[in-house]
Amino acid sequence: MVCPARDGVVEGARGRPGPPIRATGPSAGFLLAVSRGRAVLATLAWMPIRCLIVDDNEAFLAAARVLLERQGLTVAIASTGAEALRRARSLRPDVALVDISLGEERGLDVARRLAEDGLDDGAAVVLISTRAEDEVADLIAGCPVAGFLPKSELSASAIRRITDGRPR
Repeated sequence: MVCPARDGVVEGARGRPGPPIRATGPSAGFLLAVSRGRAVLATLAWMPIRCLIVDDNEAFLAAARVLLERQGLTVAIASTGAEALRRARSLRPDVALVDISLGEERGLDVARRLAEDGLDDGAAVVLISTRAEDEVADLIAGCPVAGFLPKSELSASAIRRITDGRPR
């Protein structure tokens, strides 16, 4: 039987502690447990993805925050590279979405700084833009990111598709 998990430990039948679990990747809300010789997949709703969105467009930040929070993510926002680094250190996000065009800053530079110094090991950086991926492919080729997501396709499931399987 799979029962609720608390603090990384699965409660077994009648509240006895079960084996410890290790949640990995942004889909850490899933747990595989063995019960009576069968594997059981359970959803742990208490483990939301922590997401940092970096964009200089305040209207987009507000809309993206509402959209992703309604889909169960914990969201923080930043409009500059310096603010993104500060927020990344306090939030410790699982994923940072960084706009390629950040006004006076290059989003690619911010993404690189986050990937190299601002995020925990295993956290992912995903570049976002209003432009299509084929238009920016040359720009992002050498950047240490998990992938690219057009803003028009932004959703929690799209973020999971890009970041699933990455070690944390």
